[in-house]
Amino acid sequence: MTRDDLIAMLLERTPACGPARDALIAGADFVVWDGLVPANQHAGVFRRRMHNSLKRGHTIDGLADSVDILRRAGEEPLRTGSINAVDRSSWFTIFLNFAATEVVACCGGRRPTTTGSAGTPESGTQPRG
Repeated sequence: MTRDDLIAMLLERTPACGPARDALIAGADFVVWDGLVPANQHAGVFRRRMHNSLKRGHTIDGLADSVDILRRAGEEPLRTGSINAVDRSSWFTIFLNFAATEVVACCGGRRPTTTGSAGTPESGTQPRG
């Protein structure tokens, strides 16, 4: 699959599709894995991910929509893929049909930022010396 193929497949199925497409146009890295997994298995995993991220106060663009799409797709075998922005500031998970000719769902967005970084007094850890 080429970058242009994936850009063309990222239709507005979820709110994350546009930003994922923009990241690809800007040169983001991407991968689509060969393995097939039933959509409803992905739905269960990503439903838990959504619950856990909300508990931490993070939102993931398109996640609720993706979970609903995956749940409705039932046993349909899907491929997964990943898009990572050039500067690593954002990431996306994509779900494609078995032939990798259609993106059926997409979620992701800006990576959460932390208030402190390792080795600073705010983080509670100190560098070893």
